[in-house]
Amino acid sequence: MADSHDTKDYKLRSNAWFRQDRDGFGRRSWMKNQGRADHLFDGRPIIGICNTWSEFTPCNGHFREIAEYVKRGVYEMGGFPLEFPVMSLSEILLRPTAMLYRNLASMDVEESIRGQPMDGVILLTGCDKTTPSLVMGAASCDIPTLVVSGGPMLNGRYKGELVGSGTHTWLFTERLKTGEMTMADLSQAEAAMSRSSGHCMTMGTASTMASMVEALGIALPSNAAIPGVDARRYALAHMAGRRIVEMVKEDLRLSKVLTKKAFENAIMVNGAIGGSTNAVVHLLAMAGRMGVDLTLDDWDRLGRDMPCLVNLMPSGKYLMEEFYYAGGIPAVISEIKHKLHLDALTVTGKTIGENNAEAKNWDTDVIFPFDKPFKPQGGIAVVKGNLAPNGAVLKPSAASPHLLKHRGRAVVFESIEDYDKRIDDPNLDVDENCIMVLKGCGPKGYPGFPEVGNFALPAKILKKGVRDMIRISDARMSGTAYGTTVLHTSPEAAAGGPIALVRDGDMIELDIPGRRLHLDVSDAELEKRRKEWTAPTPPSERGYYKLYVDHVQQADRGADLDFLVGKSGARIVRESH
Repeated sequence: MADSHDTKDYKLRSNAWFRQDRDGFGRRSWMKNQGRADHLFDGRPIIGICNTWSEFTPCNGHFREIAEYVKRGVYEMGGFPLEFPVMSLSEILLRPTAMLYRNLASMDVEESIRGQPMDGVILLTGCDKTTPSLVMGAASCDIPTLVVSGGPMLNGRYKGELVGSGTHTWLFTERLKTGEMTMADLSQAEAAMSRSSGHCMTMGTASTMASMVEALGIALPSNAAIPGVDARRYALAHMAGRRIVEMVKEDLRLSKVLTKKAFENAIMVNGAIGGSTNAVVHLLAMAGRMGVDLTLDDWDRLGRDMPCLVNLMPSGKYLMEEFYYAGGIPAVISEIKHKLHLDALTVTGKTIGENNAEAKNWDTDVIFPFDKPFKPQGGIAVVKGNLAPNGAVLKPSAASPHLLKHRGRAVVFESIEDYDKRIDDPNLDVDENCIMVLKGCGPKGYPGFPEVGNFALPAKILKKGVRDMIRISDARMSGTAYGTTVLHTSPEAAAGGPIALVRDGDMIELDIPGRRLHLDVSDAELEKRRKEWTAPTPPSERGYYKLYVDHVQQADRGADLDFLVGKSGARIVRESH
């Protein structure tokens, strides 16, 4: 067997940078100004550690420490770790929405990998959009890649109540509207909700995407659920550092793992965990980068009969800490193994079936058995009709059962500003049987596809004790949110989709069992309205805003930029000198 840094059995990209010539001399010389010894340039694998640490991204605030544990593992296996920063996307602080910049961050990752001497890469991901953006960028390059998530925060607690990040943000602000809480109460609850390093501890988008990379096979088993401050999170990072060096020697590239079977497994796991609707748009984009044919029809086909097994907020009552103690994603995989492609290859070099063969479910009140599920429907429902010709999505496990088949009068908001101005007006003509419609919040329209699709109910409806109504939009919603919300309506209003033509008083039919979303307006009337419709003016004629609006695809295609679809590899480009 070769020594840990012997290069005889595999070819390294980095050798093209550190040759025995003038350019190699210059590169080694400058790299040595940080105290690096000669033996690190002896032809061993160079492992990039792609770090999204930022003080503006609180979910990823502990990534510097995680990176140090990755480095330990890389060094142990004879590799040479080099950490590099890329754009970090804060779901909480970044305006107008982190989703606007997901594709830009993916370009940063792609070009950083392709342009620098790395043979494999560890992706440090956490906050919602950092996971898909890093995977998309790495997929475009297709070198050996392994994801290490930052892990969820510890459980929040406030006045004896288990508090889930995001989910209780919506709940507490509803209580504020009804007078059940004061601003002083809200202030006290803030620190109680976020009391450790890590991302949202609900089954929101961050936890969902950490679960998706584990289900896809591009992260080590148990990656998704270990709390961010648990010592086992750092041990996992250490082991990932060891494994990526082996993956380079095995030439185990992303394209060998991110296959159609892997994406189908992830869709089924998403259903079983009651995962975020945001996983739909992110997995579609990731598949597009790999050249894998994945569509909304796959989401509906694979999720239709998948029950929700996981009793976590926002669909249930527990949080990620309990999920980890119960067995995490390995236990879920064990419960649904008869549905999965168990022969799908993973970054361990083994199949997903082999990785999870010994997994146990330690708490059936957190992870329910398949034959006695927490909720009968866990997948993402895809509805189509004249209001959504290309499709729209809804999360049944977070919806109210009595609203899954409903006909109601449309109450229309032309923009988020229009909504903010009128929603709590006591004169707003709305009752609990109406269907609220929000326009102008799709990929082009905002721009950037914001998480406003779970827009709050009118105060006068909440005061009646009603906590859910059907809401339809071309927006996304936070994975921590709940309610009967139809999202990602495609084409969006700004692209001239039928949702742009809805008016107050129109009757809308939602039929989730029948997978139908219908606007009860004649074709002739819709055509008349279309002739009267004027496309919105783009918000900017320069910079990334313009690039994005000109090239972003619709939600049903993953909202990626059209010229980024399909991987282009990690070819070694021209010399810099």
